[in-house]
Amino acid sequence: MDYKSLIREVPDFPKPGILFYDITTLLKDAQAFRQILDELTSKYRNQGISKIVSIESRGFILGSPLAYHLGTGFVPVRKPGKLPADTFEVKYNLEYGATSLAIHRDAVQIGERVLIVDDLLATGGTAAATVHLIRQLGGEIVSLAFLVELQFLKGREKLNGCDVHSMIQYS
Repeated sequence: MDYKSLIREVPDFPKPGILFYDITTLLKDAQAFRQILDELTSKYRNQGISKIVSIESRGFILGSPLAYHLGTGFVPVRKPGKLPADTFEVKYNLEYGATSLAIHRDAVQIGERVLIVDDLLATGGTAAATVHLIRQLGGEIVSLAFLVELQFLKGREKLNGCDVHSMIQYS
C-alpha cells in the first residue's frame, strides 16, 4: 500500500516555514490503519517486548493497539503535570521551541524490554528525551518505531545507536 499517498501535507503549520505531515488522513483509512498495525505487530511479535512506551499524543494512537496485539503493557510519556504520581522529567529542544516530558517512576522496571512508539521522527529531540527517561528507569530499549521519518532532519543521529524502524520516509 502506498501510505504516502494517504498523508496530507499542510504548509506553514504550526508556524511559517514548517511543512506538517498530517497522518489523520491515513488513520481514517481503515485498511491502511489495520495494515500498519499488522506490519508493526509482525515485526515486533518475537522480540520479547514487555512494554510499549508511547509519546503524547499521536504516539498513543499507534502504541495502544500495538501493545494490545503484542500482549504487552502500555506506558504513556506525557507533558509535565499530566501524570498523577511521582515522575521523572527531562527537558529538551524541539525544531520550533523547548519543552519537557515526564514518565511515572514505576512505569518501567529494571531490565524490562521496551519498544518506543511515536508517529513521527523529525529532529530526534522527543525520541532522544524518551530514550533518556527509559534508561533512567533501567529499561532496555529494543527499538524505536515510527510511522513517519523526516530523514532530512537527521533525527536518527540523536538516538545513540538505538535500533530505529520507520514505515514511511521523506528524504
